[in-house]
Amino acid sequence: MGDYKRVICIGAHPLDAEIMGGPMLLRYAARHAHCTLVHVTKGRLTDPKATEEQKEEYDLALHREIAAAAAALDCDCYAMDYLSGELPETGKFISLLADYLREQKADCVITHARGTLHPRHYYTYEAVTEAVRLLRREGRKIQLFYGENCEDLAGFTPTVYLSMTREELDQWFAGLRKYRIFNGGVNDMPYFEYYHSMALIRSVEAGEHGFAKAYMHGALIDSE
Repeated sequence: MGDYKRVICIGAHPLDAEIMGGPMLLRYAARHAHCTLVHVTKGRLTDPKATEEQKEEYDLALHREIAAAAAALDCDCYAMDYLSGELPETGKFISLLADYLREQKADCVITHARGTLHPRHYYTYEAVTEAVRLLRREGRKIQLFYGENCEDLAGFTPTVYLSMTREELDQWFAGLRKYRIFNGGVNDMPYFEYYHSMALIRSVEAGEHGFAKAYMHGALIDSE
């Protein structure tokens, strides 16, 4: 792992960035790096009977969850607030992300892995990867990692394991629990059970005892 000062994790939806990048951002925030969780799209009520007032309250509640999760993980946050059906064309989004990462002077970026079952995850993977490649071609020193996400596991091969203390694990889950969806309020996905189990399994894979989060290096040309 490098001595990063500006770490940004970009997820397709609220909760994705916290799941993928939470442990790494916690570690670097403790080292006084500036860490940000970015959410490309936002959720919305799909109930055709929902009133405008209910839709607005849902949106406000989600933004409160985003802010609370970021604070629990010692990060700040940036909600891009796109609706899934209104995302920019990929080339335009690559340019927008490159501008953002350039402006932020990012030196480490985390996002979705390629082998995903979700189209917005792939869209985010492709745009972030190309934006980082563009900045690398400009001579900027910026690293790219793909974070483990239960929806992005096809071809996901860890290249680095980040160990977690019990305190770091608990803080990570405290951040994730700020989301209603993580607590079972939206669907029956066993988020806690899955990610707690994987923290144990990844540590075993690395030949250690305890907890670990897996990351995969992006395929980037390195001329150094």
